Parts: sequence; C-alpha cells; structure tokens
Amino acid sequence: MPAKPQTLEDAFVEELRDLYDAEKQLIKALPKMAKAAHAEQLREAFREHLEVTKTQAQRLERIFEMLGQKARSKPCKGMKGLLEEGQEIIEEDAGAQENIADLDLIAAAQKVEHYEISGYGTARTFAQAIGQKDAAQLLDETAKEEGEADKKLTQLAKTLYKEAFKAQRGGVRSMGNGSSRPRRVRAGEEQAAQA
Repeated sequence: MPAKPQTLEDAFVEELRDLYDAEKQLIKALPKMAKAAHAEQLREAFREHLEVTKTQAQRLERIFEMLGQKARSKPCKGMKGLLEEGQEIIEEDAGAQENIADLDLIAAAQKVEHYEISGYGTARTFAQAIGQKDAAQLLDETAKEEGEADKKLTQLAKTLYKEAFKAQRGGVRSMGNGSSRPRRVRAGEEQAAQA
C-alpha cells in the first residue's frame, strides 16, 4: 500500500501523478475516438486535441522536474472509467445514425474534459497554496486549454444536433393525410369510420 501524503507538497505530487496517468491514457484513447468519428470536424478536433494532450503531458513532466521529482504516474481510475465508457459508446453505436453516434462520442469526450478541468483546477490551487507559482501558471494554462476543448466540442455538438434533427425530420414518413403528423380524430369520426 502506498504511503499516505503527509504534507501539502506530498498531496500535490500525488495529484500530479494522477493527472499524468490520465494524460497518458488519453493519448492512447484519442486516436480510437478519431477513428470512430464520422464528421471530419470531429475527427480533426480529436486529432488536434491529441497533440495538445501530448504537450500537456510534457508540461507535467516539467513540473515534476521543477519539484525535483521523477515524472511518475499513479493509476487514474477516474480517467480509466471515463475512457471505458467511451469505448462502450463506440462499440454500441456501430451502425447507428452517424450524427447520433458522433453526438454520443462528444458527450463522452466532454465528460473527460470536465474531469480534466476539475483535476487541473485542483492541482493549480495546490500549487498556489504551497507557493509554486510557476507550476500554478503551467497548470492554469492546461486548465484553460481543456476549457477551450470543451467549448469547441459544444459548438460541434450544436452543429450535429441541427443536422441530426434535419435528417430525422426528413426521414419521417407521411401518415397518408399529407402531413408528417398523425391526423387528430374528431369527435364522431371514429364512430362513423367503424360503421
């Protein structure tokens, strides 16, 4: 069983190790997410975020170095769970309507982004509390990048929602009365139709 953190510095390093593992897991997962995406914009967003994620992992390595610590990770169970959920979505959505499958992928990706925003915000606050201004600045930079990624995913989702809605409306069959909605039966008509 690993030693429990005894100081704020120890707790900060543990948080960094968790984040480092999360980034390493994400570096492996993003290519799979890009491959599963149907919309070119979404594939490109995942590819772009892969490069950003690699930079973020390097930034963590710099922070470890600043602290005189070896860049080591500890298993991040939170990220593992989120990525497993994303893999389930990829498997379950195989053959689904493309916009819907992409929207599900975006939902999974945004859960990851929110997890990272929270983790980097916590680490930044630790760094500030123990007087590690340079580390806090680097962590803040990453938190902002994660926020931007989340906003980008939201904008993509809005576009895909519109496209999915149009496709869905275009795919509704006529109900035989010149309308795509069922016609209301007026009082008395039902009895007349049965007679």
